[in-house]
Amino acid sequence: MSFGEPEGYGQGARPRPLGRRGRSQAIAAAACLVLGTGLIGGAVTGSWLTGDSDGTGTRPGFAAAQDIWHDVPVDQLFPPTVQGKGAGPGGADRVWTRIAVAPDSDCDGAFDTLMRKVLAPVGCERLLRATYTDATQSHVTTVGLLFTKADAAAMTTLARRFDKERLDRRSDLMPLPYAAKGTAAAGFGAKQRASWTVSVLTDAPVVVYAVTGWADGRTVDTPQPAEDAMESGATTAPAQAGLGHEAQGLADRVERGLRKKAGTATEQPS
Repeated sequence: MSFGEPEGYGQGARPRPLGRRGRSQAIAAAACLVLGTGLIGGAVTGSWLTGDSDGTGTRPGFAAAQDIWHDVPVDQLFPPTVQGKGAGPGGADRVWTRIAVAPDSDCDGAFDTLMRKVLAPVGCERLLRATYTDATQSHVTTVGLLFTKADAAAMTTLARRFDKERLDRRSDLMPLPYAAKGTAAAGFGAKQRASWTVSVLTDAPVVVYAVTGWADGRTVDTPQPAEDAMESGATTAPAQAGLGHEAQGLADRVERGLRKKAGTATEQPS
């Protein structure tokens, strides 16, 4: 291998300026390198951000989450005790204790008629539910994980509909609670629902929800979505009792646990 002589010197070893052509070629080459690297890097970054690493539109963890309902122990999906640091009104800490776990089942009897129609496009593979009470045993909250039969596109369509039509704020689409005999939630029925939240995931075939009420069985004439009940200055009974925080806080932590399990499953070597 041989290298050409440098062009920095002329005949008789007299110094001469580097030619403009050489400089422009170097600048152009560097620009192409930067541009090419940027385009490649941008494509890779975009792939990471969208979760589309193989160009098929498949999100990491989506397939793994489909099997969580029968692969992961119930104590990991619905821990016996859930810590809610900063989850209460004013950033107060919360602790929830599980008092009942429903047998895993289909969705028959778990939702009112209108809610069943809204969820019909994604189907029902399995429904898992558990009911918790707060540290004072004043409130009861049912949290549910509805595993659907849908693909990522169908989940995204449903999530967009919930967002566009604000279906998560409609009291006629509240999930039903799970009342277990012999527990603080024994009287927790449809008329006792005070606040609720519903979240349609797009990175997993799951709908996460929570519905809360008072443990003394009192009826509620005007339930309030958790988002509204958590607003500063809200004066409704559910808001004043912190029931919006109960529903949202518990649902958030169960959802985090689900996402963590789905992520762990995708990281396991094949």
